[in-house]
Amino acid sequence: VLPGSALARCQGQNMIAGLPAPDSAALEAATAAHPHARGNLWRASRMGADGTAQSVILLGTYHMADPRHDAILARVAPLLAEARALLVEAGPEEERALKRDIAATPDLLFITEGPSLMEQMPAEDWAAVAKALSDRNIPAFMGAKMRPWYLATMLAIAPCDMAEVAAGKGLDHRLMDLAQERGLPIRALEPHTTLFRIFETLSPEQQLDMLRSSLLMEDRIADFAATLSDGYFAENSRQVWEYLRLTSHGLPGYTPARADAEFAMMEQVLMSRRNHAWVPVIEGEAEKGPVFVAFGALHLPGQDGVLNLLEGRGWQVERLALQP
Repeated sequence: VLPGSALARCQGQNMIAGLPAPDSAALEAATAAHPHARGNLWRASRMGADGTAQSVILLGTYHMADPRHDAILARVAPLLAEARALLVEAGPEEERALKRDIAATPDLLFITEGPSLMEQMPAEDWAAVAKALSDRNIPAFMGAKMRPWYLATMLAIAPCDMAEVAAGKGLDHRLMDLAQERGLPIRALEPHTTLFRIFETLSPEQQLDMLRSSLLMEDRIADFAATLSDGYFAENSRQVWEYLRLTSHGLPGYTPARADAEFAMMEQVLMSRRNHAWVPVIEGEAEKGPVFVAFGALHLPGQDGVLNLLEGRGWQVERLALQP
């Protein structure tokens, strides 16, 4: 059972906490099937080819602002002080480059020619999208011009979390602020164009499916937000992913096979491919001295998770206590 969400911005109910015993057992088994399924803070170590000990601290992060980050920062600050660099998904330079690219090339995020989403989607589907946009204070005409993958990512954010996202003070940014205060170099794990390239690999229909799937949680979006934050602070983000996958088995228009296929595709596109690309970057930086690496918590566990990939390359990984 996960802790309550009294500190979360969205006042929703934890959807996992009240599961019937058989469903809870099935979820536990599905979660435990993945290597390193639990834990947000890890140390990886190995001897380099030159006989020098190499050390990497890995912290799985939660991108939303939350007062519970204060305790995490207090715990990891001494570990960050021992590092020669902080590695993140996107550093300040990458974020500036991203803003420049979007300003110069609006069609990265928006449909600038051809039919809008309102014209592409059945009227009933678009009405649901328009309602979700209204709940987030986004004009429907603006949403109609968003690329489907971009709109899907927007609708994955609960209305009660929109202000927190705009503030940009999730754990990643707070770590970067701390690193900058200490004059610690910040390196990016990937180019700032990575997400654009990822979604370009999806067909238009796959992107529309992604948008439709995001709407399936809309009636319980605050509950989803609370469940997600609770799962992270319980160091159990993989359990939330498995919960959503198993829950999707029974959604309208879905079969277990279809739900599993979509989740596998999204895991491959959003996590696994990136994890494989990140590991050589981490190793290259670790050859120069100890590093601190921070990225979304879902990148840690699994067969293609960063931890398992590092183990496969001779690293010893050890979970560290995050709570005092």
